[in-house]
Amino acid sequence: MNTDRFVISDHIWEQIEPVLSGKSSDCGVTGKDNRLFLEAVLWRVRTGTPWRDLPDDFGNWNSVFKRFRRWAERGIFDRIFDRLSSDQDFEYVMVDGTIVSVHQKASGAKGGLKIRPLGVEKAD
Repeated sequence: MNTDRFVISDHIWEQIEPVLSGKSSDCGVTGKDNRLFLEAVLWRVRTGTPWRDLPDDFGNWNSVFKRFRRWAERGIFDRIFDRLSSDQDFEYVMVDGTIVSVHQKASGAKGGLKIRPLGVEKAD
């Protein structure tokens, strides 16, 4: 694995590490490697691949996915965003719609478009 392509700099890591769960100071199980886990999540977001295609160097894909779900449910990603949103380097960070997938039912796949043009009578 080419660690030169990792995106979390030491400066950023120092800012977000205190808000992550699984630290040695937390009660319960200590996370194996929070930084590598975050790199795995960012790699998946950048590439758009399924969780199953996560490189083995990041660990078992299912374990990474389960940890991702736990962090999402606990609001840890919200805490990371809150911590970084005050950083001027992240002032213009935005979610790009090209990486957001929509379920086929959300796009009106079954039955097609339900809107009729103006002046067109409803078919019986």
